[in-house]
Amino acid sequence: MNLHPRLHEVVKEQKFPMVFVTISGAHLYGFPSPDSDYDLRGVHVLPVRDVVGLDTGTETIEVSETRENIELDLVTHDIKKFFKLLLKKNGYVLEQLYSPLVVHSTPEHDELRAIAKGCITRYHSHHYLGFAETEWKLLNKESPTRIKPLLYVYRVSVDRDTHDAHGRSRGKPAHS
Repeated sequence: MNLHPRLHEVVKEQKFPMVFVTISGAHLYGFPSPDSDYDLRGVHVLPVRDVVGLDTGTETIEVSETRENIELDLVTHDIKKFFKLLLKKNGYVLEQLYSPLVVHSTPEHDELRAIAKGCITRYHSHHYLGFAETEWKLLNKESPTRIKPLLYVYRVSVDRDTHDAHGRSRGKPAHS
């Protein structure tokens, strides 16, 4: 996939150093529509003065903009918050971390990937199952039915099936 130069520019414009920024959403899942925005997700590092003390820095940074006919949505978490989400068995942070659509990467990104392998458990499959159930309910409320929500149900079902009952990966996730 050829990345639009604006995606790299928005990463360079951020106030804090980025550990990684990847593409998530419809582009990652393989079914972007002509009006799909770019969902950029990643991790930034706050300075020590913003992490230690009574007045801590912004854990999550969100940037939504349209520039040069490119709509993008950048959401990054401070590394501390990222680890909290990872330890809470949050499947979305795994998607972000292991997305093959990389806009920005560092050696620390590779280290995070290695660390995260030890955090994957069978509980991640519950995350995907819950998401699939929610999407299925929303799909059943639509009339006429649209294909994109059905693709989301399929996508999370396949992601869930990449892990066995013990949380070990049975191979590459469908989106890798």
